[in-house]
Amino acid sequence: MSAVQPLERSGNVPRLQVDYFGADALPAVLSQPDTLAVLGFGTDAAASTDPRYLHVPLQPHGAATLEVWRSQGPVTSGIDDGIRWSADGMLQFGAIEIDETHFDAHGNGIEAASAAAYARLHAFVRSHGYPHQLRIWNHLDAITAGDGDEERYRRFCLGRAAGLGHFDPTALPAASAIGRRDGVRTLQVYWLAARTPGTPIENPRQVSAYRYPRQYGPQSPSFARAMLPPSAQMPLLLSGTASVVGHESRHHDCVESQLAETFANFDSLITAARELRPALPAHFGPGSRLKVYVRDAEHLPRIAAALDALLGPAVPRLLLHAAICRRELQVEIDGVHS
Repeated sequence: MSAVQPLERSGNVPRLQVDYFGADALPAVLSQPDTLAVLGFGTDAAASTDPRYLHVPLQPHGAATLEVWRSQGPVTSGIDDGIRWSADGMLQFGAIEIDETHFDAHGNGIEAASAAAYARLHAFVRSHGYPHQLRIWNHLDAITAGDGDEERYRRFCLGRAAGLGHFDPTALPAASAIGRRDGVRTLQVYWLAARTPGTPIENPRQVSAYRYPRQYGPQSPSFARAMLPPSAQMPLLLSGTASVVGHESRHHDCVESQLAETFANFDSLITAARELRPALPAHFGPGSRLKVYVRDAEHLPRIAAALDALLGPAVPRLLLHAAICRRELQVEIDGVHS
């Protein structure tokens, strides 16, 4: 884990650095004027009322860990109408949580909850002067429950699109949609937005998610495979990536093969991003930070060992027990890369 030290200012351009710290570092990181956001994971996460702090309901494999976003600073923060936010004049962090049961007494309110969350998100970033969404994370319970078009992830996709209203699919942000496993029917959405737009990046090995065929639901998922931010002082923002080639899942019965295919997708995605920013490293290294979502708890040690063999100690990473948006997929990875 990194030590908490102040960042050097880098002129009047957006800057973002993501690091992992032990849970006991929370007071130190919140004391820094350039801390934009702090994420604590699982049941043993530290607690704080600071608007920059968000408890993420995904259980880590191993010791409690903080994910810390640091920006150009200085950062201001607050809570407006239930939305936690912080900003430094160039970047904005925000988070909203919606109780599904407020929309449907029978527990089927994920579509309405996601529509409400995204309508509020969209209005909030625009009214606060950060209209360009760079990266969004979505956490919802029982993500693959339901059959056919009644699957909860498909209903979430419908609600997300409704909340966004009219949008250009080629300008969508990077995103992840991950299943929480605590049984709580609360949709959690948090984001990184900016005053200036980034550049969405697509993966040549994959069909763009917003162009998926009808077999995946009445509304295609609304996200880009990655986002190249508006400043070279920010890392490449990687969407949730899994063992999908074209639009089809691969290696249904082998966790290690799914992991290898996922990294092949990252190689392709980074290559595409390097066409626009050649200074990006070609492969993951010390400037990368990865979150690894694993469906079945019994697979966590196997995947941890496989990542040790693939990446060694050079790439900081966090493993989380979480559900994936396709039932046949066992692992998904997102993160940042620079």
